[in-house]
Amino acid sequence: MRVSSRYFFSEYNVFEFIENRKSLVSSQIRSLEQDYLLNVNEEELVAALVDQFRLDVPTIIDDAIHIADHSETQVDVSRDPYRGITDRSRPFYVSGTTLTIAIPFEGNPQLFRVRPNLYSNSYPGGTIVDNEIHFVYTTAGEDSTEIETNYKRTVAEIKQYLDILRGFIENQFNNQLQASIREQVSQRKKKIIAGSEMVASLGLPIKRRDGAPTTYAIPLSRRKPKIELPRATSTAFPPEPILDLDEYEHILSIMKNMVSVMEQSPSAFEQMNEEHLRTQFLVQLNAQYEGKATAETFNYQGKTDILLRSQGKNVFIVECKFWKGAKSLTDAIDQLLSYLSWRDTKTAILLFNRNANLTKVLQQIVPIAKTHQCYKRDHPQKDETDVPILSKQPQQVS
Repeated sequence: MRVSSRYFFSEYNVFEFIENRKSLVSSQIRSLEQDYLLNVNEEELVAALVDQFRLDVPTIIDDAIHIADHSETQVDVSRDPYRGITDRSRPFYVSGTTLTIAIPFEGNPQLFRVRPNLYSNSYPGGTIVDNEIHFVYTTAGEDSTEIETNYKRTVAEIKQYLDILRGFIENQFNNQLQASIREQVSQRKKKIIAGSEMVASLGLPIKRRDGAPTTYAIPLSRRKPKIELPRATSTAFPPEPILDLDEYEHILSIMKNMVSVMEQSPSAFEQMNEEHLRTQFLVQLNAQYEGKATAETFNYQGKTDILLRSQGKNVFIVECKFWKGAKSLTDAIDQLLSYLSWRDTKTAILLFNRNANLTKVLQQIVPIAKTHQCYKRDHPQKDETDVPILSKQPQQVS
């Protein structure tokens, strides 16, 4: 019996491999065009980069193991001590069989070349063909026991190496990837904006390129309402501010804290109408954003319930509604999206519920949102009353 193989897990050290992967991530972020980086949705960019660079360690699909090929062949048995061959100096051929056992897997085949942090002096072998490991056996016998024992032992060794590799890569790379990418993207955007401030401070007119960006993300300093815009002369066109994601999350946390207060003292709020309830949230927002949050402020096509503005620009929009069934939520989504112009990127619906069965209401929200024509995707929930949904940019009305 002969096995055609190459050794796995023996070419690259996993520590060096991960460091190289991190360098590739950084290089990709540095290579992004400034205009693209300032205009693209930051969360979508982070998610795309995570998908691109995440290392998916292969997983063997046991149920799909099969014989990929088999054929008759001539086998040289001159070295077989159990055969009565008088002249072993020459090949002695008998009829035999060549067969290929395919081991399907899911994951990145490149990782079969990476040596884990823990390993032995023996490496399993095989040949990668697309998303399968192929073991090729040639035998002159009719007993399949030896082949079965051999391939099962090799598969077990491969799984053991993959498990070690998976644990290390998850802890040392994958689990840190999203935060690392988000930090690098944020830092590069800050450097670009800081560079724009420096150029603007020279006081010289700047010739703008065709297709230059008209939107950029500026972070609000937490608990401070001021949105710092680049300093520019009157001849320079200021980019439009949008709300930084971290600050968006902070604003949501203020509203969630107010919800907790209401849950702890329900009798104090049960008789309030929508306007009075909204005012409670405005008080909390204005306490931390120095009066920048306003009520019933006209915006684009209609008027919204809570609106945070900076230097005449909308940066955060909230619609307040009482739950009155599926249609009321769909109408609220339509109403909120109708308010938005192209620059508005962060919104929320504050849904009040006076029904007894809150759990049933919460179970309906995501399915209803997913049926909306502007639905794009949902994100993992941080708690049972938080439903993060990403929608498509609404069409601008001329």
